[in-house]
Amino acid sequence: MSNQQVTDKQRESSEGADKRLSNLKPFKPGQSGNPKGRPKSVTLSEAYRTMLAAVDETDPEKRTRAEILAEQLYAKAKTGDVSALKEIADRVEGKPRQTLAFTSEKREQWEQAVAGIMRDAEQAGEPCSREEAIAALSLFKPEVRGLLNE
Repeated sequence: MSNQQVTDKQRESSEGADKRLSNLKPFKPGQSGNPKGRPKSVTLSEAYRTMLAAVDETDPEKRTRAEILAEQLYAKAKTGDVSALKEIADRVEGKPRQTLAFTSEKREQWEQAVAGIMRDAEQAGEPCSREEAIAALSLFKPEVRGLLNE
């Protein structure tokens, strides 16, 4: 028996490898490996909205869960619970505006950033006002809006 002879076991192993390799084909140009895309996920706030919008089957009046919770919060506020009163006021009236006091160093940094935005816009041939530059910067740093009040 020479070294050149192939045993049945070697032949079967070789055929199995050929089958496995035949499945390894690259995607054609323009073809996606995931045609359906990433699965859509539900955010926590969406899940809460769905849950609160559902009717509570144990409630004799068939109110939504949100209506039941609102009534429970009202009952707590009615007894003088300050946190319940605050929660209702924040939901109905909105939270009060908070003013921010800038340190002189922080204010200087924001003013430099605003000036930089205005300079870049001017160089791009699309000049903008100081207010527009502050609005643009406030998209990334909301506290910059305080520059408009001063």
